[in-house]
Amino acid sequence: MSDSPIWHPFTQHGLGEEIPLVTRAEGAALHTSDGRRIVDGISSWWVTTHGHCHPRIMAAIAAQTEKLDQIIFAGWTHEPAETLARGLVEIMPAALTRIFFSDSGSTSVEVALKMALGYWANRGAPRGRILVLQHSYHGDTIGAMSVGARGVFNQAYTPLLFDVGTVPFPAAGQEQATLDALEAACREHPAAFIVEPLILGAGGMLIYPARVLAEMRAICARHDVIFIADEVMTGWGRTGTLLACEQADVVPDILCLSKGLTGGAVPLAVTLATEAIYAAHLSTDRARMFFHSSSYTANPIACAAANANLAIWREEPVQERVADLGVRQRGRLAALAGHPAVRNARSIGTIAALELGSGEGSYLSQLGPKLLGFFRERDLLIRPLGNTIYVMPPYCIGDDDLDAIYAAIAEASSWLEMS
Repeated sequence: MSDSPIWHPFTQHGLGEEIPLVTRAEGAALHTSDGRRIVDGISSWWVTTHGHCHPRIMAAIAAQTEKLDQIIFAGWTHEPAETLARGLVEIMPAALTRIFFSDSGSTSVEVALKMALGYWANRGAPRGRILVLQHSYHGDTIGAMSVGARGVFNQAYTPLLFDVGTVPFPAAGQEQATLDALEAACREHPAAFIVEPLILGAGGMLIYPARVLAEMRAICARHDVIFIADEVMTGWGRTGTLLACEQADVVPDILCLSKGLTGGAVPLAVTLATEAIYAAHLSTDRARMFFHSSSYTANPIACAAANANLAIWREEPVQERVADLGVRQRGRLAALAGHPAVRNARSIGTIAALELGSGEGSYLSQLGPKLLGFFRERDLLIRPLGNTIYVMPPYCIGDDDLDAIYAAIAEASSWLEMS
């Protein structure tokens, strides 16, 4: 597709890398225009949970297209959104009583940050500082970039970004330093602390213990700092439970969800908030309303897809599928862990990760594009983060496809050792 006018995301077109044309998808596989079957080892950027073109979700989308395609959501409502909001309140922690719709993970974070700032402003005690965790990533819009790690992802846009307070990542053996830093920062009365629970995604699939997440939440509660959980990637079973926060018995003040919300079929996001956050914006004064929207807020077709996803979680053994995939991943990862080129093999829930080669590497490591091409030649969609390889497939993936992924990783390990 070298003659295409498309400017692709996270793609350096100057390198002339192949961009396959995908024509259809089913389950854990993509099919290309040249007849190849590609195993989707990363759920098409972490979104596809139950599998591509899941029949129940596709049927819900098709049915909704015959009823209502789009309607302004400011001052109007519709049945798919009402059903979805009630369904989310039923399945999510009881304290999260209010649902605000948006379009993507980044926008759900923007909404969360604005909710937190609006909460303090409307209480007459404005706070403006946001605390973040080192190496975090929350999206590519301005607010989301501001609360993410500073580096190659956003270096060119520094003039647009607001200042934040950064808490060190709780690396093994250094957890107390993280907690002490958060405690000290919270004494300065920031507005909020935003975290990716249990695992940092684009920051390198860095995992930290549930007990640390629980203590970070407790510190924020003691200092009356709003705790925002970005579960855009970690939600919907990725870490082994519906929400990663469950494993730490943590309920955030604000929760961000997207990606698997519709099973990965179409874009939709929600930001859930406690009644206290909502009440701070509730008034007869129109100047205190929550000033946020987009043209496609709570799009009916997207909401219908999300309702089908909720039905799948209610009626099918999704949790068992998640647990089974986790076991299968860990077994195959263990077989790789002893390879000389493999470092820091790790897993949580349905996510497995490791580093190849020596040194820490980085997103711009020359090994990344080489590995991407290596896996593509073997009909695998695996997109390394520099020299960090991760596997995050749809829950429906079969053993043969999982074997193909890990056989290719083993081959890449040997290839790297010889090169």
